Amino acid sequence: MKQKYDGPDGLIIVDKPAGFTSHDVVAKMRGIARTRRIGHAGTLDPMATGVLVLGIERATKLLGHLALTEKEYVATIRLGQDTITDDAEGEITSSRDASAVTREAIDAGVAKLTGDIMQVPSKVSAIKIDGKRSYKRAREGEDFEIPARPVTVSSFTVHAVHPAEAADGTPVQDVLVSVVCSSGTYVRALARDLGADTGVGGHLTALRRTRVGPYGIAEARTLDQLQEELTVMPVEQAVGAAFRRWDVSAEQARLLGNGVRIKVPPFDTTGPIAAFGPDGRFLVLLENQGGRAKSLAVFG
Repeated sequence: MKQKYDGPDGLIIVDKPAGFTSHDVVAKMRGIARTRRIGHAGTLDPMATGVLVLGIERATKLLGHLALTEKEYVATIRLGQDTITDDAEGEITSSRDASAVTREAIDAGVAKLTGDIMQVPSKVSAIKIDGKRSYKRAREGEDFEIPARPVTVSSFTVHAVHPAEAADGTPVQDVLVSVVCSSGTYVRALARDLGADTGVGGHLTALRRTRVGPYGIAEARTLDQLQEELTVMPVEQAVGAAFRRWDVSAEQARLLGNGVRIKVPPFDTTGPIAAFGPDGRFLVLLENQGGRAKSLAVFG
């Protein structure tokens, strides 16, 4: 009988391979770590690679809060073709000669998609419309609309533009970009909208996530590497990197552990706060609600 997981509660930063769903990665890691208590913070499309944050054992309590943090990507956008999925996995729905699209036009389109914007997610996204996943409605051939929603694109930078030729011979342009954005932003929707703005259509051909909150690609390990050596970021290190730290006294720790909403110092943050006991152990993730501590996830 295989020995069960006996390592620390914490995070596993995976460099997700192409072709794997986020659920595939979780299933693989459950086998590697020999525990079912593994979940992921946010998803990555099968086509995408890069940082996928997993929680193991009690650290799964943190995942919903980590999923809301800022993300960073590098991507390639192909101008000249639309697809049904807004990425390279979907059927091409239109092809246009993109050779006349100038760098100035591309930069102008990118500028319109930077900052606080209203974005319409792809119809094959996992967003629920009237309780049903959008991609399920799309697969069943339903005619429906997804309402635009606010997202923040902090940075949308064009690094290079390369003329190319699509498989059908259409002259296209491949645009290498990097994007820093809020949770819930669809990079393939940015590709679609840049294509629409330049008048030739566009879709995403490559996507790599390089950061989720404070966790970057340098800390990520491939599944093969994790099979050889399971690398877990202990929960104290993980929350210390992601949230505002509050070191509490033994009495405050006791009160927090009993659910008492004690007074919180006036920290310069609106996000969750991680309370640590006198022994350095992570105790509770909380939010400041009217100057008092409201527990979000209790550990200690």
